[in-house]
Amino acid sequence: MQLREFLPKTLFGRMLSIILAPMIFVQIITVFIFYERHWDTVTRHMASSLTSEFAYLLEGLGPDPTDEELQVIMDHGWQYFSFPINFTKDASLAETNVTPADTFAEQMLRTELAKRVTLPWYVDVDSNPNLISVDIELGSGVLRIYASRKRIFSSTSWTFIGWTVGSSIILFGVALIFLRGQVRPIHRLANAARQLGLGRQAPDYRLEGAQEVRLAGRAFQAMRHRIMRQLNERTAMLAGVSHDLRTPLTRVRLQLALMEDNDDLKAIRQDIDEMEDMIDGYLSFAAGEGEEPTVEVEVDKMLSRLVSQAAKAHDFDISFEAPEPAVPPFSIRRNAIQRAFSNIISNAVRYSTKTVVTVRIRNDEITFIFDDNGAGIPEELRADAIRPFIRLEESRNRKTGGTGLGLSIASDIVLGHGGELTLLNSPLGGLRVTIKLPM
Repeated sequence: MQLREFLPKTLFGRMLSIILAPMIFVQIITVFIFYERHWDTVTRHMASSLTSEFAYLLEGLGPDPTDEELQVIMDHGWQYFSFPINFTKDASLAETNVTPADTFAEQMLRTELAKRVTLPWYVDVDSNPNLISVDIELGSGVLRIYASRKRIFSSTSWTFIGWTVGSSIILFGVALIFLRGQVRPIHRLANAARQLGLGRQAPDYRLEGAQEVRLAGRAFQAMRHRIMRQLNERTAMLAGVSHDLRTPLTRVRLQLALMEDNDDLKAIRQDIDEMEDMIDGYLSFAAGEGEEPTVEVEVDKMLSRLVSQAAKAHDFDISFEAPEPAVPPFSIRRNAIQRAFSNIISNAVRYSTKTVVTVRIRNDEITFIFDDNGAGIPEELRADAIRPFIRLEESRNRKTGGTGLGLSIASDIVLGHGGELTLLNSPLGGLRVTIKLPM
């Protein structure tokens, strides 16, 4: 188990932690020092001061004072210290302080009373929410002295804690507002980069935020424009070349139709058919980089339909294993993905006798697996298999080899959606084509 597993995963969370962690640490240290030094010291002094006043009043008072002496103590206590004092004759202490003190202030008061008062005593700090009382046992009764709770319980501690917590909350709120403003442009930049990586439209957005974020956003927009211009120029070039080649081929085909049929003409017609297939492949490759908009599609249903069509059209042993649960609709370029699936299925029909198509979902990623029982592709040639215009079958026979663009087009389309196409060994003995797409 590593520390990074407990750290926030988002930039906003980490920036907030950088601010909060030192602030909380400083607050804890401050409160700790306050309680250990200031609060304890103040409480000890307050308890000592209050006990000194009690001891001053009881100084010289014997165990059996007269009524006049008691009255003098009552008058002095109220006049000089604002202590209400009463005397109960023929009474004794009902309780003794044998239980542990509940608070530090009560413990300090007991300690100081034990040092300064020699007569038996009992202190009560809980019966009255505003007063504390100290009972002194005399020979003729019990003398009770009242004092305000504020004399030993300092309210400044809670005031200090309140200000500490309140200021922390205010600082946290201010930091939250400013951090959101700083993270928002970074979030927009990340979303735009992700949309571009998934092959979706990534419109320009207003640059804002810190200078470094603005520079990164401006560089991204310039890069996006260059990439889109390059893709458009490549698509236009392939489409234009393919269109220009089709015109003279059509003219040659018309001229051949006017000539007498012979073996040489048949060979020429076969070459023309092959060139037209190559041109169609180039056009399909160019279309893979087109500006088709993304739409919400139920991909599993689309793939199931393609499998059924292939089974009926070619009388081919191909099956589809539907995922559980069903794949939710997500944004893709529908025609492009359908072309990629069709190319892979067409290869399976051409080079194998059985194919199994499986769909799996994990987190936010969907995987399409095409397993066949054909001859497969050697591992050292798999990288070439997805390169454009590369034919692993060296013959010029149209029945055994195509234009070398089938897997390349499929891989190009998948990459344009931010996915990945890989070639592996199939459990059926042939080739496994795996497509992973982010949902």
